[in-house]
Amino acid sequence: MSSRTESVPYGYEPPKDGDKGTLIYYDTFETTTDEQLERAIEINSDRSFAKLVLYPIHEETMRRMSKKPTSPYYKREKRLLEWKREYDRGEVEFDGWEGKRKKYTPMEAALRHLTETLPGPHFLFLTPDMANSFASFSSFEEWIVKVRLILTSVTEAALHPRLERYRHRWDWGDGE
Repeated sequence: MSSRTESVPYGYEPPKDGDKGTLIYYDTFETTTDEQLERAIEINSDRSFAKLVLYPIHEETMRRMSKKPTSPYYKREKRLLEWKREYDRGEVEFDGWEGKRKKYTPMEAALRHLTETLPGPHFLFLTPDMANSFASFSSFEEWIVKVRLILTSVTEAALHPRLERYRHRWDWGDGE
């Protein structure tokens, strides 16, 4: 404990930390457009997150989560890195942990890696389909209290009952 005193002018207030937390865009990025990526950057700056992290899912992980075909990881990674080089103004990071593993990574392991390495609080930016998949996992109730969700767009599709039950832990990314 320091006994050093500091003098400050009358009425001085310490600056507030403006940027807090991390927005994690967890997706395959198979059909993600540049506009959707730019929307993620807008949400990141509107909500004053410290950083936006793009986390592409390996094709083996997606094959187990859904039966939708997914292109190889390296192709999606290359496209994201080109987009980042062209449009990024320094607020976007790329997490290639799943690409280094080169195999199926359970969502729980990915979330554990992300929450341990990135500053909190943590927000997951998910498509409604990915959010429904996440809600179907048995570990969803354990993770929903640790992270908050932002869904990319309003959808007419039915949401998983667990998502409905934890409605107070997520909201729509397009402001609704």
